[in-house]
Amino acid sequence: MARLQRTEQLRALLGSPNEAVPLKIHPALTDTGVAFIAKSPMAFLATCGADGMPTVSPKGDPPGFVHVADSRTLLVPERKGNKLIFSLQNILANPNVGLIFLVPGTCETLRVQGTAELLDDIDLREQLSSRGDKALLVMKVSIESCYFHCAKAFLRSELWQPRTWPERVPVSFGREIAARGGMRNEEIAEFDAAVQNRYKTDL
Repeated sequence: MARLQRTEQLRALLGSPNEAVPLKIHPALTDTGVAFIAKSPMAFLATCGADGMPTVSPKGDPPGFVHVADSRTLLVPERKGNKLIFSLQNILANPNVGLIFLVPGTCETLRVQGTAELLDDIDLREQLSSRGDKALLVMKVSIESCYFHCAKAFLRSELWQPRTWPERVPVSFGREIAARGGMRNEEIAEFDAAVQNRYKTDL
């Protein structure tokens, strides 16, 4: 097995892009990008901690939950979660972030790179309210580059084709915790029931 260690090796295997392709990368959002974010109910946030370990976190709310303040500034509300705050702690140590925005049924995605800061601003938190609750805090992203990613991954996976969808995969957080010795077997069902209830009452 040959380990690839140089860009030249990658290019030999994968080739080089058409000379026009890099021109799709912009330093600010185009009108199409702004409209895409306004229709997006889901984004994936990539961050990296001071130790170099990356993580990716899903962010979702009604379409347009990410506010475009201007063509180079995004405001992302923070909602209730598991309170592990891995991504937020990463931003404090390393402000570089990446975002991928999705629109259901659209196979192209919008990729955004930039730097982030965390704001506790009551006006912004109220502006980005949802379901009667103001945002817990606001992540301000200063855009450095953005571009639309082609549809091939979604076409190959047929992600938006219901006929290809498998049966739902049940996940028991109680069993996941119990596997580490943090919960007795008799507590699993009660814990999972509490999780399902919070899905209904605590978004």
